[in-house]
Amino acid sequence: MAEAAIANGSGIGAILAADERDFLVRNSGEQVKINSIKATTVALYFSASWCPPCRRFTPKLIEAYEELTSQDKSFEVIFVSRDKDEEAFNAYFAKMPWLAVPFSDSEGLKGLLRRFKVQGIPNLTFLSAATGEIYTKEGVHFVNEYGIGAYPFTSERINELKEQENVAKLKQTIHSLLATSTRDYLVLNKGEKVPISELEGKYVGLCFTVKGYGPVDEFIAVLTKIYEKLREGAEKFEVVAVSLDNDELSFNDSFDKMPWLALPHGDKMCEKLVRYFELRALPTLVLIGPDGKTVNNNVADIIEEHGVEAWESFPFSAEKVEFLAEKAKAKAALHTLESLLVCGDLDFVSGKDGAKVPVSELVGKTVLLYFSAKWCGPYWDCLPTLVREYNKIKEKTSNFEIVFVSRDKDQSSYDDFFSSMPWLALPLEDERNALLTKTFRIRGLPSLVVIGTTGQTLTKDAKSQLLVHGADAFPFTEERIQELDKKHDETAKRWPEKLKHELHDRHELVLIRSDTYICDGCDELGSSWSYKCVKCDVDLHPKCVLGEAKIGR
Repeated sequence: MAEAAIANGSGIGAILAADERDFLVRNSGEQVKINSIKATTVALYFSASWCPPCRRFTPKLIEAYEELTSQDKSFEVIFVSRDKDEEAFNAYFAKMPWLAVPFSDSEGLKGLLRRFKVQGIPNLTFLSAATGEIYTKEGVHFVNEYGIGAYPFTSERINELKEQENVAKLKQTIHSLLATSTRDYLVLNKGEKVPISELEGKYVGLCFTVKGYGPVDEFIAVLTKIYEKLREGAEKFEVVAVSLDNDELSFNDSFDKMPWLALPHGDKMCEKLVRYFELRALPTLVLIGPDGKTVNNNVADIIEEHGVEAWESFPFSAEKVEFLAEKAKAKAALHTLESLLVCGDLDFVSGKDGAKVPVSELVGKTVLLYFSAKWCGPYWDCLPTLVREYNKIKEKTSNFEIVFVSRDKDQSSYDDFFSSMPWLALPLEDERNALLTKTFRIRGLPSLVVIGTTGQTLTKDAKSQLLVHGADAFPFTEERIQELDKKHDETAKRWPEKLKHELHDRHELVLIRSDTYICDGCDELGSSWSYKCVKCDVDLHPKCVLGEAKIGR
């Protein structure tokens, strides 16, 4: 069935073929016709040689692949490269025993990234060769955890394994988390061994660390102060470092500065905990309760938001965190535009001609801070939409401005990116870029923060508001957005709940509420509502499905 589907240009055949390409390649240079693939399960491996986690995972995938193919299992892997040049691609691909999309087909590679919404690597997505149905995008986790035991990587097998994981988590103890069959201790930076049994009955923070990563270094500095305060107060609290460093020298260098415990360098539990807690970002601090059960998968957000004062909310219960949030809210209410944008002698922003525009000229206006960078890429950036809606707002009022807060890495990229913007900016090397990024806890790019006429923060998510309401969202007050959301939701009630459309005619599309997404029809960002095919993970703008006139905007 799978072979027939591929031969007929459906299933994986339709996904992998391009307009003028009906083949994949081996590392020998041999071309392999897509319709000759006989596998029933196909894995798309999004990876790159410059990515350390990819380099660690690739040998494990090779081992699983060779073991499965030696058993004549119906399985194939397709390498989808994220390398920056063909030389790096060739050197990396030379170690792989499977097929690849040719590096020269840059549009085909980009198309697969968009189609499967790949935001981080390594990513291993398992598909049905016959239908193209996505079994799982968590292939890295399942190969790491189960190896060939996860074969055939179907939805049924994945669900069975997930159920087993859920049962294991219900029986979780501090020993099951940290001990192995040959080790029942942790270590201090002086080399002493501490029995894991000494953590019983305590709150334990599992702190995932890596040397030289700025946000982790800053977080550890704050956590150290909190740790010392809690220990002074005789709180039953301990921290265990879970190092992601590749070499022991880096581990020792960073661990020397920590006053708490750690898993030994290179211990297999480090990678297991990464998978077990589905680590997505750094810094991460998992809080384990006195009974050995997980209390919170990441209290790092609380600590980053409130700094050393976060110790007052220990053990980070909802009530205590809410109290802390109220204190922070009262402090934020005292903000002014000048307190945010003026730092010592830096009391200006840059105009298009290089002129220095005093921050005082922006006081009393609604100011949008646009955090972005050229390397952010076109698929997740909202610059074209932002320019269009900015011009519309400026036609109506002069009491609005945007300030570009750059996260670019060099002046050339900054200049090139800023040249496409009609608004103001902070200079690239300006220390306020980092200060504002930290103040507003910017995690992803692009991010849009709106400062109201009194200097108070109106929203940290103006991106979704602009995508849904455009220039009508101005002045971005809570009352205005609620009014527009209500109208938008009333309009959406008139849209079909289910339909089929030529942009994706394989399955029925269902109207759902959605966070920010990339439309698979027009490749532009969308938000609020989407026509979605869950089986194929396809999202379409209502306007792409229904047309501008019918969506009632």
